[in-house]
Amino acid sequence: MDGKTELRTALGPDYRTALKTLPGAVAALQHQIALGERRAVDAGEPSVTIGRYPLSPPQIASRDYQARLAFDAEIRAHYHQYAGFEVDYEEEGGPFRDGYAGKLSDDELELLVGDRIERFRILGNHTAAKGTLEWRLIAQALCVSSYEAMARRGERNDGDFAGNPSHPLLTTTQPAEVDRQPVPLKGLLTDYLDERAADGKGREARKRWTPVFANLSKFIRHNDARKLTKQNLLDWKDASLKTLASKTVADVYLASVRTVLKWAVNNDRLETNVAENVRIRVSKKQRSREQGFTLDEAVEVLKVARDHQPKHSANPQTREAPETTAAKRWSPILCAHTGARIAEITQLRKQDFRYENDVPVVRIRPDAGSVKAGDYRDVPLHQQLIDLGFMDFVNRAADGPLFYPASKKKDGTLPARTVAGRVSDWLQDKEVIPEGVSPSHGWRHRFKTVGREIGVADRTLDAIQGHAGRTSGDDYGDVTIAARASAIARMPRYEF
Repeated sequence: MDGKTELRTALGPDYRTALKTLPGAVAALQHQIALGERRAVDAGEPSVTIGRYPLSPPQIASRDYQARLAFDAEIRAHYHQYAGFEVDYEEEGGPFRDGYAGKLSDDELELLVGDRIERFRILGNHTAAKGTLEWRLIAQALCVSSYEAMARRGERNDGDFAGNPSHPLLTTTQPAEVDRQPVPLKGLLTDYLDERAADGKGREARKRWTPVFANLSKFIRHNDARKLTKQNLLDWKDASLKTLASKTVADVYLASVRTVLKWAVNNDRLETNVAENVRIRVSKKQRSREQGFTLDEAVEVLKVARDHQPKHSANPQTREAPETTAAKRWSPILCAHTGARIAEITQLRKQDFRYENDVPVVRIRPDAGSVKAGDYRDVPLHQQLIDLGFMDFVNRAADGPLFYPASKKKDGTLPARTVAGRVSDWLQDKEVIPEGVSPSHGWRHRFKTVGREIGVADRTLDAIQGHAGRTSGDDYGDVTIAARASAIARMPRYEF
């Protein structure tokens, strides 16, 4: 290949993994190319682009200082006589002291450090011309690095190799960005989610946050978390608010980035979390009615669900799947009698049902798809569901999901949410969902309201619905299946 080197990196075993890995891999390869170009220029090759790798005067001084120490160590390794030469701090060091004190003219500085100023220009670290303020600042900075390196040389002659620079220009300077490997934003998200997955959590976050990070990378036009700034996030926030609700931007977009960057800082992947103080004050939504269904509204929805008949179609592509028909018929009343989220219902499988002391019980659990609280919970079924034939439907069903076709390619989260969306859209098209009420959460609010009306303890209702306890005392003791079954049995039937 005529002396050329071909850079390669593995992207993963399949197409989907390769797409996820590609942005980070490209960033890493570009970093290698940039460093390679600089090494080539250092070895005598012509610079590709002057000023391509800009450094501040302190960063230039820091590099020069480190290079001088490395050269000193190399000479000591080859020539033992070198350590015998005394360092003359007055004659040798005097001009450098005068240089960084500002006593020397441009011509005197050029004689002293001009060759190194030009070398860093060729390397692409600056474009300063002699006579400009930037050129003079670089020259003074190089006088600092020269004097400090000379001081280390004297210390090393006396056997002290632990010395550090004392001048603030070297002690406070930050390393150049190009010296540090890029940290892919999407890679941080993947690693964070993989850590969560080890505890059986984060499945819902993977689905919701992946497009958020893709959107952020597209907006800032790179994928390097090290280059992400607070201003980037403020601009992204303002742009997102033009098309999204403030609650979505606050609770999904900004919260996801803040969480992942905090994890990265805690795991020494980043130095700072630039998203920490980027927030939105979301005003509480004004309500003009109760959040849950009234009894009449609930009955109307359940009637529509009970009477649903799919439209006849000879075309398999437009014909409603039997699982979708079942979801439309059963999910509303299941939500009504369990207080569960609609996606927790549409992800249910045949194996999630069992009997405890002749009481049918459904286990809502994360391995079926998604559970917001992350833990499983057992919910006894109301007698009305038995009378309507729901357990007969379960017993007749094939193993696997009840409300969507089984697939080895997708886990339960995506298809369950798709079916849940179809049910919600269908009910809204039927015009039985009142304004101000969520088609699915309206049942959760109603379940809690009715439970309180008949005197069921809030802790029992929370255990049935999967709500977190309000106090640390709620973590003591268990709400047994018997206690839950007793509460469910007291809940009234819907007469429709």
